[in-house]
This record gives sequence, structure tokens and C-alpha cells, in this order.
Amino acid sequence: MRIGLVGVGRIGAFHAATLKGLPAVEQVVMADADPSRAELTAKELGAEFAPDVPALLTSGIDGLVIAAATSAHAELIEAAVAAGIATFCEKPVALDLAETQRVVELVEGSDVPVHIGFQRRFDAGYQAAAQQVRSGELGFIHHIRANTNDAFPPPAGYIPTSGGFFRDCTVHDFDIIRYVTGREVVSVYATGANRGEAFFGEYGDVDAAAALLTLDDSTFAAVSGTRYNAAGHDVRMEVLGSLGSIAVGLDEHTALRSMEAGVTFPGGDPHTTFMDRFRPAYVAELTAFTEVVAGTRDVPCTVRDALQAFRIADACELSRSENRVVLLEEIGR
Repeated sequence: MRIGLVGVGRIGAFHAATLKGLPAVEQVVMADADPSRAELTAKELGAEFAPDVPALLTSGIDGLVIAAATSAHAELIEAAVAAGIATFCEKPVALDLAETQRVVELVEGSDVPVHIGFQRRFDAGYQAAAQQVRSGELGFIHHIRANTNDAFPPPAGYIPTSGGFFRDCTVHDFDIIRYVTGREVVSVYATGANRGEAFFGEYGDVDAAAALLTLDDSTFAAVSGTRYNAAGHDVRMEVLGSLGSIAVGLDEHTALRSMEAGVTFPGGDPHTTFMDRFRPAYVAELTAFTEVVAGTRDVPCTVRDALQAFRIADACELSRSENRVVLLEEIGR
């Protein structure tokens, strides 16, 4: 099959290389807001080049991968749906909740499959955790602890269009909590602070945050994260049940040191980036998308899944700004 790709920045170029290595993909066709960058990347990878998105959509592609700037996601999804092309789009669907809801209605009113990129759903550890929880092997779940700690902050220019810490960073935790538990969040209480570079605060953002989520079965999920974790990129989840407790992301690469005498675990080198941490998951995710394109698999992460994670993030941002518990029913459906 022929897969089109829009956006050849860091994640886009990473996806392009991954797609080129998949057995189901015969060719990748690239476009970018900067045509010269797309042409250069295509040449380096032995892919095809399209001068713009209209040319890409009419180049005989079977599926489209969107890795462009967030501000372009909604428009590109709409164009792909109009062209009847199965689409994979990096999160988020859109910059705000209203636009996300509009795209959800558009997609659900069509027969075009649209897969949103929450790669943790394809990580072997999280998948095993979901199986343990849903099988009942852990009994009832009473607490979840999840964290996303970046090794270093993004550049200042990224922050104005990022959507803020909850929508950009911990939204992955919100999605994976829904995925692992199969439950919905009913309320949140969140807080955050700007402890590092001043540019976070200048754009109304924070570089460290925490949230307590209450799920619809009274499970409590504590979510935390930071842009400053020099020990390494650290993404983990602990699931505590009445019959057992498990952890995801606790391995030789975990960015922690024990202060207990004689303990040498973990002894490996910590991950430094999200692409390093989740490389196999990204491959599995795009492999799943090729199966969606081929019509042999249902969409594994829908636009409505993305909407639900965005609603939780919006609720957390409202909670942080107003210093109160926010019910999810307050955030548009």
C-alpha cells in the first residue's frame, strides 16, 4: 500500500522511517508546509515527494499519516475524510474542545476510519496491565499512580501552541488510564507550578503538575509530571488492587536510584526521550494503522477516545486555574 505523510519534523521523520520499514507499506509519499524539507527528507529515505497536501491526497495513497503542527490537524482530518482516505493523526485532534467536538461529529458521520495516535496503547507493558485489570486478576482496583517526567523541557517556541501541560503531556496518562481500566473519569482536582524557565509562566503554562482523578467506580488515580527530570525520561504506571499490584515502566531503564543499602536495581541507562522509551510501541501503532487501512482491523483509538482524554485535560486546566474540584459533566461532551 501507499501511505501519505504530512509533516516531516522530528516525529514526522520518525514515522516516515518506521513506515518505510513495514512490510505492508510499498511506498511513502511526503508533504510538508516547507516543501523543500519534505523533498529532502523523501530523498534521504527513498520516498516520494508531493509539493502540497492537495497533490498528496490525489497521488493514489491508500492511507494518510498526519504529523503536522497541531493547528493543522483538524483541517487535514477534514480534507482526508472528504477524500475518503483512512487517516492516522497524532494527538490532539484539534487545538480546543469545540473544534475537537466538531471533528468528532464529522468523522462519526462518515465511513472513513480515523485513528488517533496515543502510542502507549501499543506498549506491551500497558497492554499486559489492561489484561490483568480487565480479567479481574488484581481484584478491585483502588488506586492508580501514573507519571510522565520529561528529561528536559521543550523549546520556548513550542509552548504557545502546545495547549498547556495537561493537554500536551499528561493527556497521555489520561488516555492510558481509560484504556487500562475501561472506566471513565468523573471528577478531577489539579494543581501546577512554574519552577523552571520563566517562559512557561509567560504563556500561562506550568512545568510541573499533579492531578487526582476519580473514576466512575471510585478508583483514585494520581497523575503527576514535569518538564524537568534530568535523571531521564520516566513514564510509569502503578495499579494497586485488592488481590495484587503491578507496575508498568519499572525496568532496568527506569530513571530512579534506590537509597536502600545493597540495592543496585535499576542498573541500565535511563531513557532520554519519548521516542527512545516507546520505539516498539510506535512501530506497533503504525502497523495497526496499516491493518486499519487494509480493512482487517477496527480503529484502535478513535476520535471519541481523543475527545474524552481532551475533556479530562480541560477539566484539569480549569481545576488548576480555579483551585477547585471539577466534574467532567461540566466539560462539553
